[in-house]
Amino acid sequence: MTMVPTQAQVIVIGGGIIGCSTAYHLARDHKADVLLIERGRLTNGSTWHAAGLVGQLRTSASITRLLKYSVELYSTLETETGLATGWKQNGGLRLACNPDRWIEIQRQATTARSFGLEMHLMSAAEALDLWPLMSVDDLVGAAFLPTDGQASPSDIAQSLAKGARMHGARIVEGVAVTGFETANGAVTAVLTDQGRIACERVVNCGGMWAKEVGRMAGVSVPLQPVQHQYVLTEPIAGVTPSLPTLRDPDRLIYFKEEVGGLSMGGYELNPIAWADDGIPKDFEFQLLDEDWDHFEPHMIQAIERVPALSTAGVKQMINGPESFTPDGNFILGEAPELRGFFIGCGFNAFGIASAGGAGWALANWVMDGTPPMDLWVVDIRRFSSVHRDDAWVRERTLEAYGKHYAIAWPHDEYAGARPRLTSPLYGRLQSRRAVFGSKLGWERPNWFAPEGVEPIDRPSQGHANWFGPVGEEHRACREAVVLFDQSSFAKFEVRGSAAAERLEWICANRVAKAPGRLTYTQMLNARGGIECDLTVARLADDWFYVVTGTGFRTHDAAWIQGHLGAADVVFEDVTEAWATLTLMGPRSRDVLAAVSADDLSNTAAPFGSVRDITLAGQAVRALRVSYVGELGWELHTPVEAAGAVFDALMTAGEAYGIRPAGYRAIESLRLEKGYRAWGADITPSDSPFEAGLGWAVKLGSGGNFLGRAAAVAVAAAPLKKSLVGLSVADPAAVLVGRETILRDGTPVGYLTSGGYGYTVGCNVGYGYVRNAGGVDEGYLRDGEYALVIADTVYPAALHLEPLYDPSNTRLKT
Repeated sequence: MTMVPTQAQVIVIGGGIIGCSTAYHLARDHKADVLLIERGRLTNGSTWHAAGLVGQLRTSASITRLLKYSVELYSTLETETGLATGWKQNGGLRLACNPDRWIEIQRQATTARSFGLEMHLMSAAEALDLWPLMSVDDLVGAAFLPTDGQASPSDIAQSLAKGARMHGARIVEGVAVTGFETANGAVTAVLTDQGRIACERVVNCGGMWAKEVGRMAGVSVPLQPVQHQYVLTEPIAGVTPSLPTLRDPDRLIYFKEEVGGLSMGGYELNPIAWADDGIPKDFEFQLLDEDWDHFEPHMIQAIERVPALSTAGVKQMINGPESFTPDGNFILGEAPELRGFFIGCGFNAFGIASAGGAGWALANWVMDGTPPMDLWVVDIRRFSSVHRDDAWVRERTLEAYGKHYAIAWPHDEYAGARPRLTSPLYGRLQSRRAVFGSKLGWERPNWFAPEGVEPIDRPSQGHANWFGPVGEEHRACREAVVLFDQSSFAKFEVRGSAAAERLEWICANRVAKAPGRLTYTQMLNARGGIECDLTVARLADDWFYVVTGTGFRTHDAAWIQGHLGAADVVFEDVTEAWATLTLMGPRSRDVLAAVSADDLSNTAAPFGSVRDITLAGQAVRALRVSYVGELGWELHTPVEAAGAVFDALMTAGEAYGIRPAGYRAIESLRLEKGYRAWGADITPSDSPFEAGLGWAVKLGSGGNFLGRAAAVAVAAAPLKKSLVGLSVADPAAVLVGRETILRDGTPVGYLTSGGYGYTVGCNVGYGYVRNAGGVDEGYLRDGEYALVIADTVYPAALHLEPLYDPSNTRLKT
């Protein structure tokens, strides 16, 4: 029996492919003292029965990069370790059976090229040449990714484990975790059925058990095990080892070659959850009972696509549980509840494709304290307290599973597990025909349906049914006045005698202004990348009010708390205590004057001010700030007063043409104005100077702040990339993001966001133009631009200033 060490620098929990990859990279790249412990034997959970398809393209450039790294690693790992991996680069084929799917695939091909991934569009006849066994009568087209492939999951995991040992990692099987020890908010030891192991950091790669392991440490890991079935056939004539993997999303099925036969599975719309009462203690190298009734629709579709299956023998049905997440993305990063406790799990049935890159990224994150690139889409801090509810997670996760092969409609919304969190204005907005979306559990009005227009989203690859109504809301904001309900904004208070000093350290802009002033600022990481993008209002000498986006609540709270230090500072999340009604438009001051006796003139309440006012007899905190480029205020009021304030504003605003407006209008308005969106246009991998936000960095102040050294270095050197605006006049174009930017016919970047600007009357997008030799204004202006949109090239105009009101006259009037 192997002795269990009593201490290690890093303990990896879980011996599946993710745990083995993480241990391998910790040992190889960082020479860390690594101990991997596994409750049973390596690969005994989901890894051993995974189908093994390896695709690389995702909607995130960073995740695509991780998957590309996986392919590179798998192609060389056998040479390093001497253990076969079963890796085979036979390419991957994707089919389109209807015009909407074909547009999606054309967009995917554009995205692939934007991300540096080879992808070829082809006809049905060309696809048949690559996959002669299939029927192509219904195909509109197909796409081929030559660097995709397949692998043996268990073999890769064992090869990674051997590589980890070769680089000094220790691996012990048959050790079950029973708890953790913590001190001062950080993990200090892992408790097991074979004793205590002291450590500096823990990485929870427990697969389906990761939720249970997390709970032992007080950490929420939102996972749901789901049954996933596929069949293995007897050999079939014409199936060769070089046959590409095949994904047929309109039929919800996939195929890959398996020892002369086919492996075929799918993602049904009505998945079955597993282990709601907990995973059995002895569940190791086990499968679930075959469910042929549930699998039958896949079989019918598969036979229609591959007629040879009708006479092929079935060797085995695999029904193995795999862990899925509520948004279909995996989970990486340091838990916000406990320092030193990292997560790597929830891979939604593409863990084999992800494992190499995810293990590399996670190892860097563990050792450096920050991710090596923008990994927001998989960061555990994207979740919130609503994800602690197992029933909510189950319902939303099953919907996400069912969407696995659904068309990725622009602006698509989840329908299940709603409503969960609502603002105090929810009923009032419903009565005004609001069409809601969901963000971190909050119901938020996306748009308002006029009478005669169905109050529901009807998705489209072109302009959806809400395009016209959103345009009217947009115009009302530009020409009259609108009221947005933004109560879901995350709101924090930072108080104490050292609050100003600590916030000056965390914030890149100067926030310790006189009470009554607010500041738009970024918070930077040590690399100078943008970790947070928010406003900080100083209410008193020792009292600050921080407002950030709904989806960034956990992330930004964790970042701020993690850097405030142990000084005399109190951090409090007050999100649910305050409603936010955002009044915007050239007539907004007139509306406020009708319901408040307070002086809100430009002299008394200039742009960037915060004041306590009385509105219709209610106490209101009025922040003069805008994300739409018009005169206006964020009106923060205690939730119990929100209804009265809303009613008063709507009544008084009737004389000025007021109307409620939603988040899709906000998106259109901010695009025209050139405002950046965190997580899209600006990320932890982008410097404010690259993003055109250098004016908000206090380099001239002489004071020190987090990320200053990196910011100074970026500001002093020629930029290698620069965020620009691009517009497309052709009405046939529809921008959704990730479209390739061409400069003089050469790809130089891709759009980070895009949409339609109703005031300027054209499509508007933003993206980074990249050039290794430097990007300055001369380089940017000395070029002809175009955008590749769904594989079609459209001429584009460059904009280095906002398309709308570049002088900020309307904003500051």
